[in-house]
Amino acid sequence: QVQLVESGGGLVQPGGSLRLSCAASGRIFRINSMGWYRQAPGKQRELVAGITSGGSTNYADSVKGRFTISGDNAKNTVWLQLNSLKPEDTAVYYCNAECLDYYNVPYDYWGQGTQVTVSS
Repeated sequence: QVQLVESGGGLVQPGGSLRLSCAASGRIFRINSMGWYRQAPGKQRELVAGITSGGSTNYADSVKGRFTISGDNAKNTVWLQLNSLKPEDTAVYYCNAECLDYYNVPYDYWGQGTQVTVSS
């Protein structure tokens, strides 16, 4: 099993910043990619940003230029820097990891979620 532990959420004013972190541990053979998703009340979970083990990144259009994802393969850790936060960024943010086993079969794992609230 693989566990993902997130931290860094909280309450911030519009225009403020937060930094989320997610560390993976457990029986990890190889991590193919990690990412952050978010889910606001009454809405579907959506991809915010992702990063592959090779360092390629992708972002939702709504966060491009404001959020930055980075990772450390050696530490199995990924970070999400959230800048210029807006009230519409308020959501529970979930860390995701796509892991590959010895046979290259992919498995998805999720963190418990961390609340980000942007409000004055």
